[in-house]
Amino acid sequence: MTAKTLANGILRAIGILVLIALSLFILHQISTVIVYLIVSIILVLIASPIVKFLKRKLKFNNTFAVVTTLLFFILLLIGFILLFVPLLINQVDKLSLLDIDSLKQNYTTVINQLTDYFSRYNIDLSKTLDSESMIKKIDFNFVPNLVNGIINTLGNFSVGLVSVIFITFFLLKDKTYYFRSFKSLLPNANKDKIVHSVRQSNDLLSRYFIGLMLQLLIVFILYLIVLLIFGVDNALIIALLCAILNIIPYVGPIISTVLAALLTMISNIQGDFSTEIIPTTIYVVIGFFLVQFIDNNFSQPIIFSKSTDSHPLQIFLVILIAGYLFGITGMIIAVPLYTVLKVIAKEFFPNNTFVKLLTKTQ
Repeated sequence: MTAKTLANGILRAIGILVLIALSLFILHQISTVIVYLIVSIILVLIASPIVKFLKRKLKFNNTFAVVTTLLFFILLLIGFILLFVPLLINQVDKLSLLDIDSLKQNYTTVINQLTDYFSRYNIDLSKTLDSESMIKKIDFNFVPNLVNGIINTLGNFSVGLVSVIFITFFLLKDKTYYFRSFKSLLPNANKDKIVHSVRQSNDLLSRYFIGLMLQLLIVFILYLIVLLIFGVDNALIIALLCAILNIIPYVGPIISTVLAALLTMISNIQGDFSTEIIPTTIYVVIGFFLVQFIDNNFSQPIIFSKSTDSHPLQIFLVILIAGYLFGITGMIIAVPLYTVLKVIAKEFFPNNTFVKLLTKTQ
């Protein structure tokens, strides 16, 4: 190897690293635009069946169908903001969820009351439920961060709402044009396979996101009903927080049940502990378990299995592996990403034994 060849190799490697670094820097700078684009794509996937229905059944032209669908979404969003946001802010203030010191104080009070309650039955929980040591272990920023995240998301989304609607409108309206442009860039050798993979992935992801929205709505309503039946204060915010946590497969419902029990005790902290707080909390936990039983046996199998044409065991293992590798983010994106990869594998490697095994339900 000559010195010139070695120098060229080093320069090429440096150039590639600089190009990668520059690309990452640019992506970081336009991260907000990328988020808008991702939100728009998800909206397109959800809206596409509605647009198709309006065009085929009601004979709307393409532009009118797209405008009607977007107006429907905007009206839903406005209705949600006008109906729920003032209630959410009011209940957040009542629960002191944005005040770390108040949250810690309420938590300490609950722990002390639990210790006193069980001591009457000769059960010593003072070491297990030592409030000082547990406070150090618990990240109390979790709940305020989640609440702040919801409020900030609504605020930021309202700022970028025009951008999202604009992008979504043209993605829906000129979907055929963009798809033709995409096809023209594909190599002729694999064009048909890629096109078929994109169409099938689009169909499956559309079903998945619609199902996911429906699942969250059902879980939210059932949680809210449970909390209202047992007269829990601030039921709306507790049900909403727990429903959002349900986005995290398998782990989310467990966290939401623990959170619901804790917030139920905190929200009723002025009541009698043994005759009001403990029975109410037990009833709420049982109610949440029933909701999760309904969700696990009816909602999730339909969404995660039927909508993605995957066996429940495949979905469970994929989510588990993604969780170990990439944490909560991996668990959330595991199902849609696995669905796309499986479609691609089936299209390009149909005779592979392993691929046949994974896609035999399709």
